[in-house]
Amino acid sequence: MSVADNLEEIKQRIQQACKNCERNDEKITIIGVTKYVSIDRAREALEAGVNNLGENRREGFLEKHEAIGEEAIWHFIGSLQSRKVKEIINKVDYMHSLDRKSLAKEIQKRADKQVPCFVQVNVSGEDSKHGLDPSNVEDFIHSLKEYDRIKVVGLMTMAPHIDNEEELRAVFRKLRALRDIIRDQKLVHAPCKWLSMGMSNDYQLAIEEGATHIRVGTSLVGS
Repeated sequence: MSVADNLEEIKQRIQQACKNCERNDEKITIIGVTKYVSIDRAREALEAGVNNLGENRREGFLEKHEAIGEEAIWHFIGSLQSRKVKEIINKVDYMHSLDRKSLAKEIQKRADKQVPCFVQVNVSGEDSKHGLDPSNVEDFIHSLKEYDRIKVVGLMTMAPHIDNEEELRAVFRKLRALRDIIRDQKLVHAPCKWLSMGMSNDYQLAIEEGATHIRVGTSLVGS
């Protein structure tokens, strides 16, 4: 199927999810995750109206960024080694995987401008996933006050790949509760208004639990 057809179906599902929880579907940002597809397929997503593109590997990000450039709004959604920050940080518009002080220090050192960042939280506690333990999130965000090149715009998590709807909802609710705690402190360096959660298999549930940014790959551009 074409990306445009896939996007239409995704938008219908977003509208239904928003209707279920009385939210405005125009407030949901679709990030097209293009990590498994060609530059041409990524361009097709852009032409269909997906302006936000996400990559999770440095090599793939640099390749697509070189070809597409500033036609897209770029989200880096994967774990990044501190030593590789300098190669991408001035090309990304949003960073979704800030989860440690060493990475924050490198961003502060290498960024030419303030970088909007999502702090990644390992809500499910899976060993295979990156991110902070939920109990450490508040202290970590407070510790970023000294870094003027970082603005914490929200929190991000990856839910487990399971079919249990209640378990998935519990993960999303926990992230939302954490977000609310940070947001309500009205920190200048961390307004923390957004929630990056939900992927191709669970974005409708994530939206019903408060997601503002969903990261869709296979359901949008294929694998």
